[in-house]
Amino acid sequence: MEEFIGKIWHRYITQAADLQFPEAAVELDDVRHTTAIFFRALGGEGGLRIERALETDDASRRSILQRIAGSGKKTELAWRDEETLRLPDQIALFPEKQLNRDLYQWLTAISAIEVGADPHNWLESNRQRSLHTLATWPGLKQRYTKLVEAHIQLRPAPDSLPEAEAHQEQIIQQLLLKPEQAAVFTLAAKHPPKPVPLWLHPRPPVLDVPDSTSPPADPDKPESAESKKHRTGQKKRKQANRADMPEGDGGLMSFRLESLWSWAEHIKVDRSSTEDDDDDVMRTAEDMDNISIAQDSETTAGKIKLDIDLPASAYDDIMLGEGIPVDEWDYKQQRLQKDHCRIQGMVSRHVEPTELPETLRASAHKVRRQFEVLRPQRTWVSRQNEGSELDLENYINFLTDRKHGRVQSDTPVYRDVRNAHRDLSCLLLADLSLSTDAYVNNESRVIDVIRDALFLFSEALNTTGDRFALHGFSSRNRNHVRFYNIKKFDDSYNCEIRGRIDTIKPGYYTRLGTAIRYATTLLTKETSAQKLLLILTDGKPNDLDKYEGRYGIEDTRMAVLEAESLGLRPFCVTIDEHASDYLPYLFGKQSYVVIHDAEQLPRKLPMLYLRLTK
Repeated sequence: MEEFIGKIWHRYITQAADLQFPEAAVELDDVRHTTAIFFRALGGEGGLRIERALETDDASRRSILQRIAGSGKKTELAWRDEETLRLPDQIALFPEKQLNRDLYQWLTAISAIEVGADPHNWLESNRQRSLHTLATWPGLKQRYTKLVEAHIQLRPAPDSLPEAEAHQEQIIQQLLLKPEQAAVFTLAAKHPPKPVPLWLHPRPPVLDVPDSTSPPADPDKPESAESKKHRTGQKKRKQANRADMPEGDGGLMSFRLESLWSWAEHIKVDRSSTEDDDDDVMRTAEDMDNISIAQDSETTAGKIKLDIDLPASAYDDIMLGEGIPVDEWDYKQQRLQKDHCRIQGMVSRHVEPTELPETLRASAHKVRRQFEVLRPQRTWVSRQNEGSELDLENYINFLTDRKHGRVQSDTPVYRDVRNAHRDLSCLLLADLSLSTDAYVNNESRVIDVIRDALFLFSEALNTTGDRFALHGFSSRNRNHVRFYNIKKFDDSYNCEIRGRIDTIKPGYYTRLGTAIRYATTLLTKETSAQKLLLILTDGKPNDLDKYEGRYGIEDTRMAVLEAESLGLRPFCVTIDEHASDYLPYLFGKQSYVVIHDAEQLPRKLPMLYLRLTK
């Protein structure tokens, strides 16, 4: 009974202390796509990612109910840095859902503004941002006014606060209502003012980066599927600090022997936690306010999973040569780093000639029939000076003109038969990173879907006679970007090539910019008038050495621009559900497509090629 009453009391006091409106809440995931478009439409940098903000400490004065409930200690405010725009995971500040949605747009707008105010003076900086935003986009004025009026009603009344805190609250409300009038705090208060959700974070947390002197994580141990599951299950980012790794054999433990329970004293109870680290490690992390992490030479995935280690050299694929140097773009320095990466040519070690899989033969027959219309046809070409026979129509016209005295000695009166052909080359670049090992259903993985797509794509292009090449890639760092030669342009599509397609398997990471640059080099050697670079991927660019985030995005974008400047047409096909957040920036609005059902990729890829090359 005591526990039952305690739960009721806890629920009551927590709800009474909650100042938000969960029934009108708007999630960041619901507005992420439109927010990204809005940010870039206002002139924001296209390479910035939109991520969830961290919860930070709130030292402002709390109400008596909040102190009883133990709430109000954290706040979630927006801010931006060089690589990300961080917005609250959820906004439920106002009772109207539209106001909460408008707040997301307002925070996005002030984040797109660059101000010259002192970054350490958060009051003046946010005032300048608001002022410049309203001056640049007057259409936001009405929306901003509604947000301010609704927010001030929720803020504490100045006359209910001590003198110094009342002074701070008056200044904040004045700046919200009239951002054109500058003001500063002149009284020091015991507590800081209540957070202002309409402004950016006064002191954004500094996200710690790995110490360059500490040993790096082992690049030969990819992230396990379990690790990915736990990481994607975490909904809110946590603030962390780095600490030294404790010695495993240090410390002293003491206990009183009589404190141990005997078997007879054991009572079966329903505990709220478990001692199984593997099951509840994420639940424990969610409940922690601050997490200390340390660099270790081993990884949990390495201790738990033994089947993801690099294969022995006797079982690994065959390396071709010592590698080929490739440039890489550094957006921070705004320069191309010469020979910064190295392409390592690879071929599968165990390849056996194979026929088309039985499960694909019906689909392949249908695709071949659809693509037969593009097969080169023999056609007659009239009005030629030389040819295999007379063009009777033009010859009669020639005789008629001669009879009337209008004779031209160079009148073309022959016709000839010629083969009409499609003057194009296509290079398909397939992402073979570790993420392709994920399952799309109970039977197939992403890599299986890609394999079937390559089979049907090859059957289609072999029917048309178009020149095409197939390559795959993955990476472990900038000096080891694996580039698989599945089919070169001059190779005939046969059982040997089908055997190479059949042996593709998941690799490591996705250094997409490097792979695009090398594929561009191969495709530019073709003499065809039309050159299509078709990129098949399932996620963002990423690698071990600083290629995460904006660095990888900017390098990939620059590689795409370089390919376009050389006359190539890059086009991306992806099954990443969040690709619309970044692919328009990388390839442009008309140069990518998202396949929402990965199982449909083998069927849709040939049809997409047909549409692109008609």
